[in-house]
Amino acid sequence: MRNPANHSDVVGQVQEATTADVDQALAHAEAAAAPWAATPPAERAAALLRTADLLEERIQPLMGLLMREAGKSASNAIAEVREAVDFLRYYAAQVQSTFDNATHIPLGPVACISPWNFPLAIFMGQVAAALAAGNPVLAKPAEQTPLIAAEAVRLLWQAGVPRAAMQLLPGQGETVGARLIGDARVMGVMFTGSTEVARILQRTVAGRLDAAGRPIPLIAETGGQNAMIVDSSALVEQVVGDAVSSAFDSAGQRCSALRVLCVQEDAADRVVEMLQGAMGELRVGNPGELRVDVGPVIDAEAQAGITQHIENFKAQGHRVFQHPQHLATATSQGTFVPPTLIELNHIGELQREVFGPVLHLVRYARNDLDQLLDQINATGYGLTQGVHTRIDETIARVVNRAHAGNVYVNRNMVGAVVGVQPFGGEGLSGTGPKAGGPLYLLRLVSQRPADALARTFAEADRTSPPDTERRERLLAPLTTLEQWAQLQGNAALAATCQRFAQQTQSGTARTLPGPTGERNVYTLAPRARVLCLAQSADDLLVQTAAVLATGGTALWPNAQAQLRTPLPTLVQAQILLQDNTLNDGTLALDAVLHHGDAPSLQAVCTALARRAGPIVGVTALQPGATDIPLERLLIERALSVNTAAAGGNASLMTIG
Repeated sequence: MRNPANHSDVVGQVQEATTADVDQALAHAEAAAAPWAATPPAERAAALLRTADLLEERIQPLMGLLMREAGKSASNAIAEVREAVDFLRYYAAQVQSTFDNATHIPLGPVACISPWNFPLAIFMGQVAAALAAGNPVLAKPAEQTPLIAAEAVRLLWQAGVPRAAMQLLPGQGETVGARLIGDARVMGVMFTGSTEVARILQRTVAGRLDAAGRPIPLIAETGGQNAMIVDSSALVEQVVGDAVSSAFDSAGQRCSALRVLCVQEDAADRVVEMLQGAMGELRVGNPGELRVDVGPVIDAEAQAGITQHIENFKAQGHRVFQHPQHLATATSQGTFVPPTLIELNHIGELQREVFGPVLHLVRYARNDLDQLLDQINATGYGLTQGVHTRIDETIARVVNRAHAGNVYVNRNMVGAVVGVQPFGGEGLSGTGPKAGGPLYLLRLVSQRPADALARTFAEADRTSPPDTERRERLLAPLTTLEQWAQLQGNAALAATCQRFAQQTQSGTARTLPGPTGERNVYTLAPRARVLCLAQSADDLLVQTAAVLATGGTALWPNAQAQLRTPLPTLVQAQILLQDNTLNDGTLALDAVLHHGDAPSLQAVCTALARRAGPIVGVTALQPGATDIPLERLLIERALSVNTAAAGGNASLMTIG
């Protein structure tokens, strides 16, 4: 393994796993599943907490490895070790307070496929969550960064995690990854990487069911075409500082990195001038030198792809800026790309995410803000989005229209903090749930108690009650369905509606702890369109009750039109009759509920895997079951506001 900043620096060696190694690891994981699941949650948590302590003790050698193997700057390396520690402690605390082995049943062996851009933090976040929930882990790190992953596994072992419950399988995705994901013993997949690879994984596991006949979960966090909107009221100096850190920190190799800066045309010339000056102040080079701000991209393949993108836009006549003093680094011993600014005519010119230090700039007219928001949403990605403005109405307008998992106001768009800004996107940017958020562990169990959602939030809500105003408004159609069921003498449906009304968290907003001068709000919103598939009318109405409990729209096949007709008008308004939803990728679809047998469920999973667009999850139940996990019908959004940016925050005056 060579240092991407200096190819003459050999960081270490790796022996890649063979297919025989993968098979042996799967056998060990299968044997370890029951003992690890039976380990008390407090003991599993204690092992994770010991691992966190070991990471802190070894922060200096871990930093050195991150800087040499992954090309991290010193500040990024420190932040990454701290984030890994945060993941360990966050998930440990969660299982200590909310998990019980009698009610929380793990999935079984879980495959964790992690990326090279956060080879310690994301790696540790995945495996810590899976281990905390009681699952044995088979981890395949990115082929570019196996050394830091190996060190992380050694520390987990040292902290007391059994070797059979935590196994490392370095190697190529096409061989090791494919063999691992393709094995029927794998009961869950966690993946961070490209949208294209996530779709391959979805097709591989489509139709694979667990012992209870449910599809195995795929948690995928993928890319983004992340935009920041800047109007003419914004403070330009702050905009430029935040844009530079969001676009060029980590050489732009962050899922959350700013890709498109959208500036109101009245302010654009000044922003561009200052932005070019700020880019010139960046120091590009080997991160082993502490003065360096921007290190290398990960490898020659990445360098060639990014460079080709830049050259293509130059050839098309676009204005492309690279500071002259950075150009020499492109011919050095490492794989460097100079920080680059490309001016576009519109967002639609970008066909894919460019994962490197390239910032695109679009100018927009003040009256075209809504059209710009439509263009951003039309990319299909929804990971991060930012806005810089000193006008409250504009903040509300952008935030309310944003289809993004993490939204930032008057601050940079990178560096999400575990438990403060839970991270993850929607649409083409991921499946959910959010990493470092309260719902993540619930996706890593095959069975959880009926009050799992309430239990997850109970402790925090006692000290800081949530805002439930929107929740109450969303429940009106469910209340109407409950009343109708009572009039029809359908006591079972009425009781189910009551239970869902008590359990649902959709529409709630919670202010999470964070630093002074910053407000962080975690909101649960409905997955907008949910396909309901059931053979019996009773099951279809239970599914519809679950959708109404979260505020979504239920999609029914046209064959069910007669069942819809007698329902109250308010309920009918939340039911859309639509055929071919499974196969037509142009039709919006956010989740599927299925009551039925295994063959029909496998057919649904296979059809969804062929479907264009975002990965859509299926929640499967046996005929007659009413225990629908409502968290599967929710999307999580995190809003982070710099309250000190637009004139100050009154709470700051109370300090001292």
